[in-house]
This record gives sequence, structure tokens and C-alpha cells, in this order.
Amino acid sequence: MKIIERALSAIGFERRSADADPYWSNFAALRDGSVTPRSAEGLSAVYACVAAISETIASLPLQLYKRTDNDGRDTAKDHPLYRVLHDQPNEIQTALEFREQMTAAMLLRGNAYARIIRGTDGQVRKLLPLANDRVNVLYLDNGRVGYETTDRAGKVERLVQDDVFHLRHRTDDGIVGVSPITRCKQVLELAIAERDHGVDTFRNGAKLLGILKAPGRLNTEQRRAIAESWKQYKAGGTPVLDDGMDYSTVSMTLEDAEWIASRQFSTEEVCRIFRVPPTVAGDLRHGNYSNSVEMARQFVTLTLKRHLVAWEQAISKQLPTEAGRQAFFAEHSVEGLLRGDSTTRAAFYHSAIDDGWMTVDEVRQLENLPRLKNENA
Repeated sequence: MKIIERALSAIGFERRSADADPYWSNFAALRDGSVTPRSAEGLSAVYACVAAISETIASLPLQLYKRTDNDGRDTAKDHPLYRVLHDQPNEIQTALEFREQMTAAMLLRGNAYARIIRGTDGQVRKLLPLANDRVNVLYLDNGRVGYETTDRAGKVERLVQDDVFHLRHRTDDGIVGVSPITRCKQVLELAIAERDHGVDTFRNGAKLLGILKAPGRLNTEQRRAIAESWKQYKAGGTPVLDDGMDYSTVSMTLEDAEWIASRQFSTEEVCRIFRVPPTVAGDLRHGNYSNSVEMARQFVTLTLKRHLVAWEQAISKQLPTEAGRQAFFAEHSVEGLLRGDSTTRAAFYHSAIDDGWMTVDEVRQLENLPRLKNENA
């Protein structure tokens, strides 16, 4: 034994080979298959993070506003785009379903596409979601982008840039987004391997592998008979050993391998990838009332804000007409998420108005309320 191994053994450490322990061999050779959006979403942490972001964004009020004088705004309820964004983007989906689908696709696949259907006046009348695996992005010589789509019947159609609403995650080339799943594939591979190990273990009755020791040498027929008789015992049963035989385990228990702790760490890793506070994803081990409120606030400011701005800027850039881009803009209302304690917010606004550094209309604008016609403040 080497000096280092002797020292480790003296203080209670033991070096084990992955080849000798089936538990570690599961992780020494991770699954060869690449992580796909579907397999990644099979992890509860990934599903929870994607659901937290996409469902929250989809449920937030999304309004279309028209700019007025003195940096004011009026809700543009009469504009055709208002109904598409706020009520119903197509004949099948509600606005919530459409925005949830698009946001989830962007998080899982890096991109989300929808075909833009315009009326004779150039205004958007419909947004039809396109499946990611049926869209190819084309780089055109004129510096613009085209999209090649394939319908369920196999018909291929090419669309120009103005006919596709494209929502991107962070991109390397400015055109095609890259999902967190692609960037952090190995982290998810490990999490999937950990999950699959637990599934396999419990599916087999959490039965531990071990060695049967006999006092003497067994012939082939005796070994075969013992092996066949041992198969009938499942977890929870009490096997009976022949005289002189001994059973010793060679695999680690779930507690020895700290499988649960590994799973918990993988959950934190996934939350870190999607920038979602663990309490929002359902991991309440370190949550309490005070820090959960703060984490919920951070979820809005550090997680959702990027995606909300991406939605708003994509809408302003791609959906209005050329003239409409100067007059109209879309904006989410996050005040309901940040409001929390309405008493505190009321005191803050009251102090701001009394001290003279905010007006009533400015406060109402923050609350997405129309300006007062006659303001004396």
C-alpha cells in the first residue's frame, strides 16, 4: 500500500474503484445520448424553472400603448395588435397559451417562432406558432434573414424576415439563440444519470448487490443452484443461507453515496442555470418567510426582467408597421408581482408626492393607470 493510501486509511478514508462499485460506474460512464429539450424537461427542476418563468410571463398583463405628448401614454385598445397580444393571437390559442408556449420554447430550445399574418392594411391579425424542428433559419446575402418552414404534409415554404416573429435566447451570432440546456449540457447529463440511477435502484426493489461466501469450493452445478434460489428473494424478504455461507454487500447504499444530497445539489445547479431562486422552483430547504419574499422580488428583477424586455422589444421591432413603431409600444405590468405589501407602496408614493419629486400622474403611470385630465398636484 502506498504511503498516501496508508495515511488516508488511518484517518478513515477508503479509495474505491468505479469498476468495483456499480453505483459509481453509473456515473463513470454517463448515457451516450445527448440531452434534448424533452429529456431535460423530464427533470423536475428543469420543468419547474421553465414553468415558473413561462407561466408567470404569460399571466402578466401585456398592454399596447400609444405615445402621447409630454411622455404620456394611452392604452391602444382600438389597435388590431392589442387584441392579438392581449386576447387571442389565433383561432385556437388564448394569449396566455401562446405566450407560455413561446417562452417555454425559447428557454428549452433557444428560439421561438410564430408566423405573422397581416391584413391588407399591414396590421397584424394573427400569430401562428411554428414548431422549432420544422424551421430552418437562412442567412441571406442582403444581410437579412429568411425562414424555411415545413408543414405536417411535408410542404416546404420560405418566409421573409418580416413574416416571422422570432424570440431568441442569448445568441452567439445575433441571429439564432442558444438555450441554457445546450450551454450546460453536461450538468443536465449528470442530473439525468442521478435520476436514472434512483429509478433503476427502486425499480429493482432497492436490492443491494453482494457476494455469497461459501466455506468450501463449489462446483458449477452448486453455484448455479444457489444463484437460481437467490433470485426469488426481493427487498424486504429474509433470505436463508446454507450452513457456513455468508453474505456481504459490495455496493454502496443510497445513504453511503449521498444520492439524495447529489440530487439536491443538481436541483440547485439547474436553478442556477435558469437564474431562478430555488424557493420559486419548489426547493424550500433554505426558505423562510423573510428570504422567500426577497427571492420572489429577485425573481422579477433578475430573472423575469430580461425575458420581459426581450418580449417587449421583439414586439416593437417586428409587429407594428413602420409608422406604428414610432407611435406604439408594448409593456408588461409587473407591479402586481412587486407590489407585495400595498401599505408600503402607498406610503412610498405618498411620501414622493408630498416631497415634490413625483406627481400623481407619474405614480399612476407606474401603476399602469391613465393620466388624470386635471391634475393640480
